[in-house]
Amino acid sequence: MKEIQAFLKDYQREMNWEINEESYEKSKSSLLNNYMLLTTEIAEVAEELRRNFNITEQHKLNGLNETEAFKMAKEEVKEDLGKEIADCIAYICKIANFYEIDIEESFYEKMEEVKKRRNKDI
Repeated sequence: MKEIQAFLKDYQREMNWEINEESYEKSKSSLLNNYMLLTTEIAEVAEELRRNFNITEQHKLNGLNETEAFKMAKEEVKEDLGKEIADCIAYICKIANFYEIDIEESFYEKMEEVKKRRNKDI
């Protein structure tokens, strides 16, 4: 993840897509805009999942069993779903980079915290 964060930091600078740091108001506006863009990309992930289920149902109507239909549908949405997930990662990294958060470190710390929870889902 460190490599992805470093790549995106340079990439966003090159593309002039960095979060504005000129003032509090500009940073606030830029962060909110990027958050909205992130939520839009998350919605696009949901759209690809919905498309996966719709394709599965169509394959079932065409006579495939459920398992095979779902497997074929997964292959059909895989590339587009990957692109939408990549967009989400880019926005998450942009926000993390702005706050100088090491996502990899935060991830493992959080997973350890979750492991130690008493009220875990079964």
